Amino acid sequence: MIHFVGAGPGAPDLITLRGAKLLGEAGMIIYAGSLVNKELLSMAKPGCAIYDSASMTLDEVVEKFREAEESGVDTVRLHTGDPSVYGAIREQMDRLEALGIEYDVTPGVSSFCAAAAAARVEYTLPGVSQTVIITRMEGRTPVPEKEKIRSLASHRASMVMFLSSGMVRELCAELVAGGYAPETKAAMVYKASWPEQRVIRSNLAELPAEAEKSGIRNTALIMVGDFLGDEYELSKLYDKHFSHGFRKASE
Repeated sequence: MIHFVGAGPGAPDLITLRGAKLLGEAGMIIYAGSLVNKELLSMAKPGCAIYDSASMTLDEVVEKFREAEESGVDTVRLHTGDPSVYGAIREQMDRLEALGIEYDVTPGVSSFCAAAAAARVEYTLPGVSQTVIITRMEGRTPVPEKEKIRSLASHRASMVMFLSSGMVRELCAELVAGGYAPETKAAMVYKASWPEQRVIRSNLAELPAEAEKSGIRNTALIMVGDFLGDEYELSKLYDKHFSHGFRKASE
């Protein structure tokens, strides 16, 4: 069995209980070495074969899957955050399907959740935004025309940008061109949940200069939207004048 496991955003204790159990039982671990915290590998049992996929091709990863299957060894394919977000797992699962090898997926804590925790913010504030857009700036990997930053920015929703910290100036320009005001609150979160975590708060007009001053070029998420501000409405969930299935409104 191949187990795709979300390693979480970085801190070893943010892997799920299920993920940690599978990691400790695996006979082979293939991990995304460019992003996964290597401290997680200390959970592996003695004798476990461990491979860093940072320098491997898809064919080489699949070959290891096939070798493990023929040897009767359970394998953990350890991806950073949650594997469903920029994890490139679909192509691996399709290859396993073609080979008739069983697999499952264990979700993980995504870095966009860890970034919100680090910045102490809530993406979905009443009266501000009820939508979170997770996207990326176009780089060597293209994005569909309708999903370009300028188009998505027109919604003025809460936005989280992966894989874009090396293009902050271009990103902020596209966000403003799409409809965000230059003074819209923005933040950059570097290595959320890691010991070296940093949170840079600014606005769209000033974030490029702040990012340049910080020296951060990768492994950071960029957040933008009015949810980073101070104005919002209180939720109905805890409003004493609001009835729902578990509580009647008080007079």
